[in-house]
Amino acid sequence: MRMRNKEEAMPFDLSLLIVDEIIARARAFHAKEGVVFPENVNESSEEDFQQILADHQNDLTYRELKEAINNLEPDQQMQLVALMYLGRGDFSDWEESFAEAEAGWTNRTAEYLLSKPQLADYLEAGLDAMGYRREG
Repeated sequence: MRMRNKEEAMPFDLSLLIVDEIIARARAFHAKEGVVFPENVNESSEEDFQQILADHQNDLTYRELKEAINNLEPDQQMQLVALMYLGRGDFSDWEESFAEAEAGWTNRTAEYLLSKPQLADYLEAGLDAMGYRREG
């Protein structure tokens, strides 16, 4: 197995089926009545997103989505975050997006992603930016 050079971005090799499942679950979770995220939350504050999600710990959809993300390998979680960054327009290319996701990775990635009300839209836009098209 070839080792990745530090300057070399991880190739996008996350299963599209996994991404589609996360998109569907994120859409279901964020569409629920009572799932509200204030618009003025500090993007980088872990405490803010933990507090926001605390009310949803018993929600089955939330728990399933969190588990699906937590079950990914760290490099897959980084790819998911990088895909969100691309879809959100934070970066214009995969290398920069992945480098940022890699630098910011923590074991709280699921909570970070779930705190984004437009996660499903960002992931879909990220797939589009990478040249992947989702079926209906």
